[in-house]
This record gives sequence, structure tokens and C-alpha cells, in this order.
Amino acid sequence: MNKVRLEAFSDGVLAIIITIMVLELKVPHGEDLSALQPLLPVFFSYILSFVYIGIYWNNHHHMLHTTGHVSGGVLWANLHLLFWLSLLPFVTGWMGENHFAPLPTAFYGFVLLMAGIAYWVLARTIIVGEGEKSLLAKAIGKQHKENLSIALYALAIPLSFLNQWIAQSLYILVAFMWLVPDKRIERALTPSS
Repeated sequence: MNKVRLEAFSDGVLAIIITIMVLELKVPHGEDLSALQPLLPVFFSYILSFVYIGIYWNNHHHMLHTTGHVSGGVLWANLHLLFWLSLLPFVTGWMGENHFAPLPTAFYGFVLLMAGIAYWVLARTIIVGEGEKSLLAKAIGKQHKENLSIALYALAIPLSFLNQWIAQSLYILVAFMWLVPDKRIERALTPSS
């Protein structure tokens, strides 16, 4: 399969995910600022998830630019990633509607953990198909950033039951780690002079 088709499909799914999330934002019943206060947890959940979808979209785009061949394994690994990302609207709404209660916060972290693992699997599947000397393999190296992200998600899940604000802080920390597009891949794509 052509990687352009895979990228277009993935872009469409991510656009739908964002659309579903924004449709969950309800119009306040009132005309003053106090009418917005009950909606703040939902809005903050939306912002965090929007940032995460943007991060995945950006890094997925960069990853596919390093890819020369899309195999069946890559297709399934990509669908695996999209599956977990498609659950973000559900856990985002659940967490926001329940004001960051422990169980919804833990489930949010579980979906982030599984999406992080799925992204790692997609990268490894591409590298296995193209070889350890491939552009992607050279760019991401030992995947320390990916492994740290997965570890922080795994830590945040049980912490959700002790202090959901610490768990939320870890989710935000991981988002900040990935906010800037992956420079490792950008450097690998730029010919050295």
C-alpha cells in the first residue's frame, strides 16, 4: 500500500476524533461567566486530549516521512494505534464530566498508556520491515523518550487512586515532553551539509 493512503486515512480518523471531542462540549445555560464554571473540567479535559491528538498527528506524520514501504504489519500496527486514540473522546468526556475523579482519571491514563505502546509497536514494526539501518531506526535510536512516556503513564494510573492531581500532572508532563515535533526525526530527514 502507498504510505500516502495510510497517512490520509489516519489523518481522517484523527480529524473525526477531534470532532467527536468538540461535540461533547455543551453550551452553558446562562449568559454570565459563572455559567462556564461547571464546564471547566470538561473544557480542560478537552484541551489536554486535543494536545495529545495533535502530538500523535504530528509525530505520526514525521514517522511516515521516514517510511519507504507500508506492509500488512504496518497497516495493522497503525490500526492498533488508531483504535486506542479513538477511545480518547470517551475517556476525555468521562474524566471531565466527573471532575477528574480517580477511576475516570485512571482510565484516561490507561488509554494514553495503550496509545503510547501502540505508537511504539508501530515504530518497531516499521523498523523491522525496513531494517535496523533504516532512517527511522537511526532517528529514534533506543526510544528513550517513548519508554519514559510509557513508564510515566504506568505510574500515573495507580496514582490516580491516591491523588488524581499528581496523575494529571504526569499526563501534562508527558504532553509537554512531546509538544515540540520529534527533532530526532526532523534531523534525520534533513540532509547534513
